[in-house]
Amino acid sequence: MSSQKPKIIAFQGELGAYSHEACAVARPDHTPLPCRTFEDVIKAVREGRADLAMLPVENTTYGRVADMHRLLPASGLHIIDEAFVRVRIALMAPKGATLSDIKLVRAHPVLIPQCRTFLMQNGIADETAVDSAGAAADLARNPEQGIGALASELAAEQYELTVLVRDIEDEDTNTTRFLIMSREMDPSRRGDGVMMTSFVFRVRNIPAALYKAMGGFATNGINMTKLESYMVNGEFTATQFYADIEGHPDDQNVQLAMDELGHFTDQITLLGVYPAHACRNS
Repeated sequence: MSSQKPKIIAFQGELGAYSHEACAVARPDHTPLPCRTFEDVIKAVREGRADLAMLPVENTTYGRVADMHRLLPASGLHIIDEAFVRVRIALMAPKGATLSDIKLVRAHPVLIPQCRTFLMQNGIADETAVDSAGAAADLARNPEQGIGALASELAAEQYELTVLVRDIEDEDTNTTRFLIMSREMDPSRRGDGVMMTSFVFRVRNIPAALYKAMGGFATNGINMTKLESYMVNGEFTATQFYADIEGHPDDQNVQLAMDELGHFTDQITLLGVYPAHACRNS
C-alpha cells in the first residue's frame, strides 16, 4: 500500500464547475479542492492545503477574468502550466424529466446568453444563479418539476442529474484559458515545444515609455501573445502591464529584450515559465 500523500489542486467554484473540469483534464492525478473565491484558492496553496491552483484568466467570448491580473502579482504563486477548456453547455434535470417538461433553467448569468438561441427555440425561460455547478447541485438536492440547469456534463455526473441535451451553446469556439500555479517557480524547459514566459511591469513616467519598452521585443523577433494594462490601486498615474511572450528567459533574444525593457520600467516581476499548450496551435 502506498503511503504517498495525495496531491491536491484548488479551484474556485463548486464541484462540476468548468474550473473543476480544467483540473480533471490537466491534472487527473490531483484531488480537486473547491474554494469559494479566487483569494481562497490562492490562500489554500500558500498555506499548503493544496499543491496547485487552477485559475481562469481569460475567455474567448468575455475577455479577461475580472480582478485576476490584480491578484496574480501579489499571490506569491508562480505559473507552471496552462490549460484550455472548451465551454460545452449541457441542459440537465432530475432523472425522469424530458426536454418537453423543462420550462425554466438556472445558470450563472454569463452562461445563459450563450444558449439564447436554444432557449428561445424551445420556449424555455431562464433564471440567474450564483454558480452554474451550484445550480445543478441545488436542483439535485431539491428537485423541482419543470426546472433544469445549464452546466458542464461533469456537473451532471457529479450530482447524478440526467443530461437532456448536449452542446447547446450558440458558439462552438468559446474557450477559457487557465493558469496552473504553484508555490515554487519551475524555470526548467519542459516538453519539445515552445516555452512561454509571463511577467508584469510598470513603465517609468517618461514620454513614449511603453513604445520604447516594447521595441526590444520587436527588434529581437519575440512574439508577444498578450499585453494588457490595468490601473494599480485605482490611480490613473500608476499603470501596470501583464504580458505573455513566446520564449524562455535563458534565450538570448529574450534576455536582450528584457534588458531593454528594464531601461524603461520601474518594476518587472516574473510570474512564470511554462510550456505552451497545444491549443495555441489549433
